[in-house]
Amino acid sequence: MNLRAVDLNLLVIFDTLMKERHVTRAALKVPMSQPAMSSALSRLRLLFKDDLFIRVGGCMEPTARAIELSVGVTRILREAERLMTSEVLFDPASSEDHFTGRMSDLITYLVLPTLSGLLSRQAPGMRMDITHIPIDQTLARMESDQLDFAISTQLKHTSNIVSEPLFMDRLVCVMRDGHKLSGAELSMQEFLKADHLHVAVSQHDVRFVDNVLAEQQVSRRITLTIPHWLSLPAILCETDMISVISERLASTFVDKALVIKELPLSMPSFSWDLYWHKRNKNTAAHAWLREQIKQCCSE
Repeated sequence: MNLRAVDLNLLVIFDTLMKERHVTRAALKVPMSQPAMSSALSRLRLLFKDDLFIRVGGCMEPTARAIELSVGVTRILREAERLMTSEVLFDPASSEDHFTGRMSDLITYLVLPTLSGLLSRQAPGMRMDITHIPIDQTLARMESDQLDFAISTQLKHTSNIVSEPLFMDRLVCVMRDGHKLSGAELSMQEFLKADHLHVAVSQHDVRFVDNVLAEQQVSRRITLTIPHWLSLPAILCETDMISVISERLASTFVDKALVIKELPLSMPSFSWDLYWHKRNKNTAAHAWLREQIKQCCSE
């Protein structure tokens, strides 16, 4: 049967006739005129090749075929009503949804422990894969539906991508305790001459501080580039390198014999943002997960 040729409103009429067992009352319930209801019943009989309802006294009694059909029709109409409501009910406790997200190890370190604990308690069946792909691939994968969300900062995206700020941050300089620059205020000359430990996921991954320095026609001396933030404390503690990192991250390193210093140049604060494709805006499970991420980042 070609569903495109079927008036699915007939299912609503069939369901109403099953409940009312009377053409006039069913017509008032829909609502529609009695002749239109009688015409719809004729179409239903033709569609299902059965009388469906037989007049007995003043009522219409369903045939065996109609009783058989009513179970499936009721289920279909309930599901259609659920899909058409503005808010689809979502039960995290029974969810088996699978999400893929993009986070750097910095954000994974700051956000994922709290989020994982929350999910294990409220949505134990939900699965999540976290990837650390380069920034230049993140938006493309989101557009192609290979990535459900990303947490990053200042991504230049199309109107198909929605973003929402999670928390504010700023850049600071860190070095080992006892470093020759750890005692006094850091000057621009000292900052530029020092050996820098640089974190970059890809060769196109340029830090904000380098863009600001480039505007002043100066550059810092990058001695070592690594792809992960969490190996940074161990390297700094064994060398005379310094590094420019997130203050949020640096504050978690204070027990690792590192010193936090103010940068010798003016750097604006920035926000870490949650990004997702607008196709998922009203997807119940996705919306619920976004709220949990925002909650974890506000704590």
